[in-house]
Amino acid sequence: MKAIYYTLNLCNIDITQKLIVAEIWCPVSDLTLVQSALIKGSEQSGSSVTPVLNRIQTQQTPPTFNRTNTFTEGFQAIIDAYGVGTYQEINPAPYTIVTFPFLFAVMFGDCGHGLVMTLFAVWVTSQAESLRKWKNEVLNGIKYVVIGGRYIILLMGMFSIYTGLIYNDCFSKSFNIFGSSWSVRPMFHPHGPWQNETLHEYHHLQLNPFVPGVYSGDPYVFGIDPVWNIASNKLSFLNSFKMKMSVILGVSHMLFGVALSLVNFVHFRKFQDIFLQFVPQLIFMLSLFGYLIFLILYKWCITLRSEMAPSILLLFINMMLFDYQSEHVLLYRGQKGVQIFLVLTAVLMVPVLLLVKPFLIYRTRMKTRHQVGEQSRATLSQEQYMLSTHSEYGSPYLVSMGDIFVYQAIHTIEFCLGCISNTASYLRLWALSLAHAGLSCRSTCTVIKQTARSVQRITASDLLLVFFMFSFVCAVYEDTYNDQEHQNVFYIFYFLTFPSF
Repeated sequence: MKAIYYTLNLCNIDITQKLIVAEIWCPVSDLTLVQSALIKGSEQSGSSVTPVLNRIQTQQTPPTFNRTNTFTEGFQAIIDAYGVGTYQEINPAPYTIVTFPFLFAVMFGDCGHGLVMTLFAVWVTSQAESLRKWKNEVLNGIKYVVIGGRYIILLMGMFSIYTGLIYNDCFSKSFNIFGSSWSVRPMFHPHGPWQNETLHEYHHLQLNPFVPGVYSGDPYVFGIDPVWNIASNKLSFLNSFKMKMSVILGVSHMLFGVALSLVNFVHFRKFQDIFLQFVPQLIFMLSLFGYLIFLILYKWCITLRSEMAPSILLLFINMMLFDYQSEHVLLYRGQKGVQIFLVLTAVLMVPVLLLVKPFLIYRTRMKTRHQVGEQSRATLSQEQYMLSTHSEYGSPYLVSMGDIFVYQAIHTIEFCLGCISNTASYLRLWALSLAHAGLSCRSTCTVIKQTARSVQRITASDLLLVFFMFSFVCAVYEDTYNDQEHQNVFYIFYFLTFPSF
């Protein structure tokens, strides 16, 4: 009843005709439902006046309305927490349904932990109605968050199982389903250099892939070879793999956001921004960070001895510094010329982003002033005389050239520096993945040791507390990837959402 009276207070009363007049925003597809609801309410109240619903023409920009259901409302809430897009702007929520749980799973790749999350989400989904009726003053806030995000947790758990299979990690242990590509037996005499005494003399032994039979020559069928689980240099291998994978996923995620900005420009018919904003941004990112992905993939594909393989980090730093000394190893012929061209191209895109668009606006204004005489200029409306721009706040207003240059400078600096900082930010995928692997390994070893010694019991609540705390941290970080690093390249979020009754 409070909501009804609050809504009635927003209406106007026509005393002469004894009517209540209200101006509302309504989705066009729901006009028939609104009309039928008004008629039904009028009949039930016994009113003799037939309600009238008219569509009014207005210059105001409508509020943003994104229709959701029980599955998508949680993901839409994540987007709206970052900011509401302008009217008819592309909604990133459908893509977030995939990217949010996937990037979470990159940090939280574990079959066992993913299975726990999936089973928990399945239980919450099946018991959602009964959990809503359950009342507890302490846990009410947590209850509504868990129920509202049950499908998010479900997808995060399922994606964690998938990435856990790729990492071949289940509670810090690996599965040898398809058989390892490495074998220890050929390293022993007579085929190899090892003797039985070798195992007693050395604590660490290294497999030699050049000994026949040690390495089959074919990679593991799916995921990481289980032999790495017992290798002493496991951390070094996973460090390199996950760090490069994080860069590839991060840059691809940002490039996808830049591509979505093209959809907005085409829809709003801002064809000028396609050539002055989208194309320079795309060239800038591809020249630097797209080339970085190429270096990573190319180094993976070519066959180089480990001691001869150049460092991607040093290659990229030397590329930016134009440092091409003879001692630096290059990946391919002509690399110096290609890298100089790419760096110069990226640098040239900065003044294009910074100056060309404000200069064209200034030129358009000066052309308008010369075409219009003094007398006719006085008769023209202010909107016709000066170039009116449509702000991200949804209302047209007149701005000076100084404001336009400052606005363009802020966005150019934000984009160029953001490409660097956001790429570095995506390395948290690698950092948290390694942290989870280390924590999982330590927890598993602790449970096994303490259970075997019967010194202290580790309760299930202790393990679940650590598990959910780390999951929460991963989810928070993943939210920043979708919001800050991905959406800020195409998403204008200074708008208001449609508050339905």
